[in-house]
Amino acid sequence: MTAIRLSTIRVEKPWGRHHLWPGFANPAPDQEPVGEIWYDAPAGSDAELMVKYLFTSERLSIQVHPDDANAQAPGHARGKDEAWIILAAEPDATIALGTTRPVSHDALRAAAEDGSIETLMHWQSVKAGDVIYSPAGVVHAIGPGLTLIEVQQNLDLTYRLYDYGRPRELHLDDGIAVSNPEPFVWENHSRTMAQGREVVTEGGKFVIERWSGACEQRVSTGWLIPVKGTGTIDGAPWHAGECWLVNDSGTTITLEPDASALFTYTGPTPRD
Repeated sequence: MTAIRLSTIRVEKPWGRHHLWPGFANPAPDQEPVGEIWYDAPAGSDAELMVKYLFTSERLSIQVHPDDANAQAPGHARGKDEAWIILAAEPDATIALGTTRPVSHDALRAAAEDGSIETLMHWQSVKAGDVIYSPAGVVHAIGPGLTLIEVQQNLDLTYRLYDYGRPRELHLDDGIAVSNPEPFVWENHSRTMAQGREVVTEGGKFVIERWSGACEQRVSTGWLIPVKGTGTIDGAPWHAGECWLVNDSGTTITLEPDASALFTYTGPTPRD
């Protein structure tokens, strides 16, 4: 078998939900809300990417992540670019990306300390189907009413700048130091390819393709993220809500006519 189905980790969050997404069991009403589903890499591996689902009922903290250089200086393997693929969005759902105007690091710190950072952030409307690539250094926050898939460089390091009064630790010194407090331009890099393929992010630390409809893809390395319907991976069935790590050449992935999936990878196109 040239692919591994990754195990899932349910992560409780104060901004999470009790109603998740098809393929995931809802937490009981008396349990803590679930905000994230993580897909765990095999023991002993240092996977370059991590895949998550996010389910939001409140705003996430205003936060930032370090780039490769800033993360490697204290000994981390890499920084943290990330991308969001919106699966469902309430009518007024937003994501904050960058600031409304360029500000200094001192001004950003002052805004985080007095709470005015909420209005300094550029909150942009999002809808199902949108794909956003957020490089390290972009100050951002995900709003309520969203179900999304997050693909990120594999680094569990977040610097919170502001958390709406929640009793969680902030990281102003580290976070301000790695921030680029300026407007963020959200550009659409989507390219339609053959055989149901659409490249939805490229030019950053990783590429994401969106596949749909009946098709067959032959790949070598990357992560398969089934979103809807069914199909096979080297003859084994896959289902929505799973994530598979492809770790060898010659892997054949098929989609049924009503299916859709994401495939993400680093480096050149992993086609045989």
